[in-house]
Amino acid sequence: MTPPRQRRGAAATGQPLARRRRALLRGTAALAALCALPAPDARALLPGIATFLVPGPENGTHERWSSRLAAFLGRGGSTTVNVTCAVLGGPDGVTAANRFAAQVEPDGRTLLVLSGGAALARLVGDPRARFESTGWLSVCAAESLAVVAGRTELAAAGTVRLAFAGPDAPGAAALCALGMMGLDAVPVPGLAPLQAEAALLAGSVDAVLLHGPEVPARLAALPARPWFTLDASGARDPALPEVPCMSELVSGPTVLRVAAQAAAAAARLHAALVLPPLTPADRVALWRGAAARWQDEDARSAAASGLRPLSGAEAAPLLSAALKPPPEAVLAYRDWLLRRLHWRAA
Repeated sequence: MTPPRQRRGAAATGQPLARRRRALLRGTAALAALCALPAPDARALLPGIATFLVPGPENGTHERWSSRLAAFLGRGGSTTVNVTCAVLGGPDGVTAANRFAAQVEPDGRTLLVLSGGAALARLVGDPRARFESTGWLSVCAAESLAVVAGRTELAAAGTVRLAFAGPDAPGAAALCALGMMGLDAVPVPGLAPLQAEAALLAGSVDAVLLHGPEVPARLAALPARPWFTLDASGARDPALPEVPCMSELVSGPTVLRVAAQAAAAAARLHAALVLPPLTPADRVALWRGAAARWQDEDARSAAASGLRPLSGAEAAPLLSAALKPPPEAVLAYRDWLLRRLHWRAA
């Protein structure tokens, strides 16, 4: 028989153990109850004040587009946001992109309106383009129609005098494509878009590249037929499904074709609204949710403006093609610019 003192000792030892078990059970129950609580409402994380960094000039095409977008997103989210547009630098967007990459915190309060010109500057090696775009998150975008049009049918074209602004402009992609098609293309540089269209009307050039806003109306006003669209993926433009895309017609080296597609993506990218890397996922989702409602609204006027609204997911391949071409394609395009146009970035 166990002595009474020992039985009391065993009971005394069991009491603290039982208390610890009860405390552990209470703690487990409390943790389970905490886990069962609903997650904090993500709408509370939407910033009350936000800024869009926008390529200039004041009242330029990018500022007008950005102001309309800012007004809609400011009231189209789950909470009201006071969105302001800060205009920086010129229309190529390099200054705005540099500022965004160097100074913006990933808190979802500052977004960049990225222009295709900034992507093209990186492709051609413009030393001003110092921004690193890895990890940028697309919220939405506007894609432009980009079509090469000529005074005759493409099949009847002989020597083609192509108007374009310069080697570092989107028209160089059209010149590259014409060369890969085996056509004798003569560049006529120094002609900005409106000047190029006037030259086509006057008969001093044979073909132009139309891109940016209002392309359908501009094409209709010209004595020109669409030859082909610039593409970044080998697909025809839904706005001109009967017109072949560049990738259907070219037969040049694969790496140069990829390079031309990167330049084409930059030409097609009118503007994209992007967030910096490491922006919290809930804020990315909130901005994209507001942009989805903008996309539904803006799609009604897309046919007239020629700018097709894209969601963040739809914009991602276009941004990737414009901003992240393979290194060998970048080198091929710069080498082609040097050989064909005797040009390299300063």
